[in-house]
Amino acid sequence: MERFYGIVQRNKNGIKMIHTEIRKKFLEFFEKRGHKIVPSSSLIPDDASVLFTTAGMQQFKKYYLDGSSPYGNRVASIQKSIRTTDIDEVGDESHLTFFEMLGNFSFKFPEGDDSYFKEEAIKFGYDFMVGELGIPLERIKIFVFKGDKENNVPTDQESLEIWKKLGIPEDKIFFGERKDNFWGPTGLEGPCGPTTEIYVDGVEVWNIVFNEYYCDKEKELVPLERKGVDTGMGLERLAMVIQGKKNVFETDLFSPIFEKLSEKLPERIKRIIADHSRAVVFLVSDGVRPSNKEQGYVLRRLMRRIIVYAYQENIESPPQKILETVVELYKTVNDYKNLNFSVIEDVYDEEYAKFIKSVGSGLKELEKLESIDAQSAFRLYESYGLPYEIIKETAGTKAEGLTHQAFDEEFKKHQEISRAGAGKKFGK
Repeated sequence: MERFYGIVQRNKNGIKMIHTEIRKKFLEFFEKRGHKIVPSSSLIPDDASVLFTTAGMQQFKKYYLDGSSPYGNRVASIQKSIRTTDIDEVGDESHLTFFEMLGNFSFKFPEGDDSYFKEEAIKFGYDFMVGELGIPLERIKIFVFKGDKENNVPTDQESLEIWKKLGIPEDKIFFGERKDNFWGPTGLEGPCGPTTEIYVDGVEVWNIVFNEYYCDKEKELVPLERKGVDTGMGLERLAMVIQGKKNVFETDLFSPIFEKLSEKLPERIKRIIADHSRAVVFLVSDGVRPSNKEQGYVLRRLMRRIIVYAYQENIESPPQKILETVVELYKTVNDYKNLNFSVIEDVYDEEYAKFIKSVGSGLKELEKLESIDAQSAFRLYESYGLPYEIIKETAGTKAEGLTHQAFDEEFKKHQEISRAGAGKKFGK
């Protein structure tokens, strides 16, 4: 097994950088180009319309609107992020709940003297990928925005011409629809705009967003007087293409974790445990605690999924060891000095003690059911604490018609009944 501990590995394909080297190269590249390096913000955002920090631009969102950035108009960061919309897909080749976004940002164009827009942003992307990392042009494809007539957003011809001027052949540049090449806003409203994307070996690596519009709560697009740049490049995907791996789980961001997991475990379960363990470590470190509400509910789902798999698969190496490995892997990164394994272990152990007694009973009850719909799935959750994902996976064909949306609706219905009951109890 290849090791990536504190070295830059060389082989016949050239240099394969460890994740710490990739971080260093990215931040130094943009610092040399006048960007202020800003630490990662918490996973718990100050934007009440979203549960978690899902992108690097989230902590800078207001600066695109009021131009009040205390850091100047050029900023770069490596932002820890959580996304749960694809949690059911975790375990495949690419989906993750926790990930890190490398990003560079520009505010207040054209008013800010040091701000920039399309030409400089695209050139930064080209210079970093091709010049700094040495990725051959034949491995690169580019996507630009096709345009959206319905919302009066034109084709991004300017980005197309900039890429061509940099030497990207036109047959390597493709047009993308709005669902793929228009990003934002984060939350219910905010800056957004067309994107141009860099693909390496068919993998989307870097998304460069041109914030030209404000999307309001009615989803109407209003052109912004001050434009901005917001980019996001997944560290895990970048590590994958640089280290020559087939998927993100083979990179040095996961290999130390996989070494602690039994080789007898199915690959999908190893990936889920590794991914969820990373998310648990960072959520707990940012102050989230398991509960039945909001961020705590997500943390509880992740923890309980790990616990059920450990129970079902009789994992020899306890999950606490996996969590400790995650802490060891990240604690050398400057932004993550707050990782404290003893605190994380205490929170996990408490949740484990609450849940483990009912796991076996819940799984046995699940086996007895002939079919499982949203109501019966919620009863399993309410009575035994079984997460939706475990019910769906374990039940197999018996839960073919069960969807996360229906389960969530049942969950909300129960919350409303509980609130109504509480109001009557207290005379409201």
